[in-house]
Amino acid sequence: MAFTSIALSGSQRFVLFVVLCVVAYYIPVLNIPLLWVEVFFHEISHGIAALLSGGSIVSIHLLFNGSGYCVTQGGNAFLIGFSGYAGSALWGLMIYLVSECLSRKASTYAVGLLVILLGLTLILWVRDLLTLLVIATLIFALGFILFNSRYKFINHVLGFLGVFVMLDAVRSPLVLLDGVSIGDGAALANSYGMPEFFWVLVWFLISLMCIYIAWRMSSKS
Repeated sequence: MAFTSIALSGSQRFVLFVVLCVVAYYIPVLNIPLLWVEVFFHEISHGIAALLSGGSIVSIHLLFNGSGYCVTQGGNAFLIGFSGYAGSALWGLMIYLVSECLSRKASTYAVGLLVILLGLTLILWVRDLLTLLVIATLIFALGFILFNSRYKFINHVLGFLGVFVMLDAVRSPLVLLDGVSIGDGAALANSYGMPEFFWVLVWFLISLMCIYIAWRMSSKS
């Protein structure tokens, strides 16, 4: 029986996505492209915070190993530094809720908007070949899904991506607790006095809250 025809409740579908995401995380050929998606939302969140607070995006870099960085100029340093991990969790929640709530036409529009966001990033802020290849790969993959899939499959893809981004937003700030004062947590700790552990805990709780909201919403569908 095709996956798209299996009758699952919203909460069952959410749990299935969680299981599939955990499995995918340990399969390198799937893990790296999915990490690119999460890192893109992390870095674009830094950039959006810079733009909203009066600054600008100089460049966005995504690396083949699933990491990346965003170079900004001006803007509010706190919002820019805080928004990466928090923003990726919120992006994941938004994408998952879109997969749960939208009609066929609206869900295709949602994927189209993601492609446009990636395309604008490619045109405006990509300055190196590696990032160009990473973002072009994501655009091709989403475009292929958009033009070759039925509504239900598109919603499943969005739901899966949303859950993966939220789960990785739980995991990724914990990497900062490595004793090396490098990264968003260390930058905030140096600027605002609270230790790096505090910022990691805040990001961790925000990500868990997003997962809880997604699960609660899925149980109502």
